[in-house]
Amino acid sequence: MNAPRIALVTGANQGLGRALVEGLAARLGPADLVLLTGRDGRRVADAAAQVAHAPGTRSRVAGRVLDVTDADAVAALVDELRERHGGVDIVISNAVARLVPDRPQSEQADQFIDVANGGTHAVLRSFAPALRPGGRLIVVASTLGTLGHLDPRLRARFDGASLEQVEYAVESWRGAIHNGTAAQAGWARWLNVPSKVAQVAAVRAVAAERRAGDLADGTLIAAVCPGMVDTATSRPWFDDYSQAQSPAEAARAVLDLVLTEGVDPALYGELVRFGKVLPWHDGTPPTEQDQQLIP
Repeated sequence: MNAPRIALVTGANQGLGRALVEGLAARLGPADLVLLTGRDGRRVADAAAQVAHAPGTRSRVAGRVLDVTDADAVAALVDELRERHGGVDIVISNAVARLVPDRPQSEQADQFIDVANGGTHAVLRSFAPALRPGGRLIVVASTLGTLGHLDPRLRARFDGASLEQVEYAVESWRGAIHNGTAAQAGWARWLNVPSKVAQVAAVRAVAAERRAGDLADGTLIAAVCPGMVDTATSRPWFDDYSQAQSPAEAARAVLDLVLTEGVDPALYGELVRFGKVLPWHDGTPPTEQDQQLIP
């Protein structure tokens, strides 16, 4: 008899994260447990209760407060899951801080970097060793996460980098924002560009160290691009949502990757969009015209 599976989603109170929890709860079994996590205790409890009692929910659902910017809290939760369950089977790192267009991005940088990048690093560092054989650790990124979106002067900082080197590069970027040298150094004004490249670079760094063992036991570590999703986070930035997916639609392709039996070695450690790899070196830096549209 197989042990119950333990799944966890960060940034899961609403939007894509909530849809990922709903999809897992519908597709996993009655003995399995899905943990819906976020920073606000009341919102976490309300969202978890709603999912738990929704039509179509099959698995157990519970809410847990988790601030991914607190690496000690992430590590403590992992220790608890190891003690109670022997590890974890599915982890989807989805937490992101919302950017708004009516404030300069430089003023929003710290919180955004702390959540999207610091949170990703904490999840990778603590949860990867706790994955049980056949586990899945997925980081939600975007098409902006390929290396070619960076200025050529910056690419060597992330290409083939270790997790520690990625962290150092991210902090160098943060420092350049604060001291006013980011544009001169080639960092894109749009925070999403360096942040997403760094997220994928972090995934690649951890995956490179674990590849042989993970492929041997059917474990997958990867980044995913869910495509354009109509959420409160993305809506302020786009005028035309006619081609956008609902969170539930976007979650479907991510969960197909998570729940497919076996691991395609070609997908391991890569950025995946609708089941296809987005090559690491593809992409072009945003143009000056593009950047002029960003506050």
